[in-house]
Amino acid sequence: MTAMRVIGLAGWSGSGKTTLVTKVIPVLVGRGLKIATVKHAHHDFDTDQPGKDSWLHRQAGASEVAIVSSRRWAIVHELGGDAEPPLTDMLAKLSPVDLVIVEGFKRHPHPKLEVYRAAVGKPLLHPDDDCIVAIATDAPLPQAQVPVVMLDDIESIANVLQAEALPREQIGPSRGNG
Repeated sequence: MTAMRVIGLAGWSGSGKTTLVTKVIPVLVGRGLKIATVKHAHHDFDTDQPGKDSWLHRQAGASEVAIVSSRRWAIVHELGGDAEPPLTDMLAKLSPVDLVIVEGFKRHPHPKLEVYRAAVGKPLLHPDDDCIVAIATDAPLPQAQVPVVMLDDIESIANVLQAEALPREQIGPSRGNG
C-alpha cells in the first residue's frame, strides 16, 4: 500500500459535502483505492443510540467505550473537559488506507476541494483559504483562481481528490477547528 494521502472537502453547511462524499467514495473504491473519512461534527454527536449498552457505559462515566462485533468496531472517546484533538492526531489513529477524505476542519491547513452552491447564500471560502485546490460547484465561477469542476461530474471530482491529496506526513498543525 502506498503512503496514506489526505484531502478535505470544505464548504458551508448545506453546500452538499456529505452528499458529494457518498457519491465519490464508490468511484474511488472502484479504482482500487482503500478510503477512510474523518468528519468534523459539532458538540454532542452520538454514534450509538440512547438506551443502548455502549451509551449506558458512557453515561455511567466510562471515558472510552469500544463497541465490537463480527462486522465492525468503533471506539467512542469522551473528552470530558479536554480540548478537541487536532486533525493530525485523528489521522494518526486511522488504519492504513490510500486516501483519507476529511469533511469539515475547514480552517485546518490541508488541501481542500471547496463545495460551493450560490443558493446557500454564503461567500466562497476561496481565495481567502490558500489550501483550496479546486472548487466543485453547480454554476460557472469565472472569478475562481483555481480549477472548477461541476458537482455532478463525479469522475472529475475523484480525479481532483486523487491528484491533490498530500501524504499524511505533510499535513501540518491546526490553525483552529471548524
